[in-house]
Amino acid sequence: MRIATLIAAAALILAIPAQAKMPWVKKAQELGFAEVKDCKACHVGMAKKGGELAERGKFLEDMKAKKKAAEVDLTWLKEYKGK
Repeated sequence: MRIATLIAAAALILAIPAQAKMPWVKKAQELGFAEVKDCKACHVGMAKKGGELAERGKFLEDMKAKKKAAEVDLTWLKEYKGK
């Protein structure tokens, strides 16, 4: 019973980061932003709501506020001039 619990816990720990990042990373790559390889393209450390943002993430949040948008639009990365 203990082994099954440990295996289940390990599976959850490994699956959560993959599920959290894939929609945004995949969409960014589909839009031609190959440099976006994982959450660290926009976040410092682990991506989480309210977490610290990297330069690219701050740019997207600034654009969201500037455009008074409900959500970030990854097409705005076309205007991003940083790394």
